[in-house]
Amino acid sequence: MKITDHIKKANGETLFSFEIVPPVKGKSIQELYNNIDPLMEFKPPFIDVTTSREEYIYKEKDGLLDKKLTRTRPGTLGICASLKHKYDVDTVPHVLCGGFTKEETEYLLVDCQYLEIENVMALRGDARKEEKYFAPTKGGHQYATELVKQIQDINQGNYLHDTIKSSDLSTFCIGVAGYPEKHMEAPSLQTDLKRLKQKVDLGADYVVTQMFFDNQKFFAFVEAAREMGIEVPIIPGIKPIAVKRHLQLLPHVFSIDLPEDLINAVEACKDNKEVRQVGVEWAIQQSKELREAGVPVLHYYSMGKSDNVKAIAKELF
Repeated sequence: MKITDHIKKANGETLFSFEIVPPVKGKSIQELYNNIDPLMEFKPPFIDVTTSREEYIYKEKDGLLDKKLTRTRPGTLGICASLKHKYDVDTVPHVLCGGFTKEETEYLLVDCQYLEIENVMALRGDARKEEKYFAPTKGGHQYATELVKQIQDINQGNYLHDTIKSSDLSTFCIGVAGYPEKHMEAPSLQTDLKRLKQKVDLGADYVVTQMFFDNQKFFAFVEAAREMGIEVPIIPGIKPIAVKRHLQLLPHVFSIDLPEDLINAVEACKDNKEVRQVGVEWAIQQSKELREAGVPVLHYYSMGKSDNVKAIAKELF
């Protein structure tokens, strides 16, 4: 079922969903199952599975370092198919611009259709670690708007090198990212909202936001989006703080602000066990306020761990 249909079927009730990261290449999928199992009691209608782009690694060869391009966490589509089969749940593979050509994207989407995966999350993706700014892959897309257009073209039978008339065309439901505190590369929040509107106008069906820790910023973002004419569902993304290092890491990597009350509470913790509990309690309060405001889904960034997300979900679902 499409994400938008799940939301309609819920008839105003807030749904629970989460995002997982594929295991490192060579690891068993069982560890992933072990972290997902405790969350299935809360009946998530869908699970997002991230995609990692390629990165350079260095291997020693004849006393020299040999530079190789690799993917450390492949398997997104296989995991989506496996979860769909094991748990009878809809899965949402992340489709990236970075690291993929247009042809590779087309083949991925054809595989999704064959696997009866109806939802995809269309993202530009991040720059590689050694790059200061995002650079498109040769033969790939530079912007998420281009990716959304390609997906919608395929929905209409317009492939890269063929136009196909058929009653069996894909009908992908397309999710895109939104940034309550603006994308780090956007010159202003208003400019960022215009880019989001472009994605929606090209066919995006719903929005999932980047993490935030101040609900007022989310509410202001939704209000500004509605004023701009963005009418699709906007789903808040929630990440519970788990370690003290997050005070520096999250603002640096995601260009977000943390509330002073949260900062003070984390700094007062003796160890990361206490930090994890502070993160859970903060996310519970965030989630309760968001649910009371009528958000369609509460979407949690689990990063492969389920204990803190389960503690949050137990208080809400």
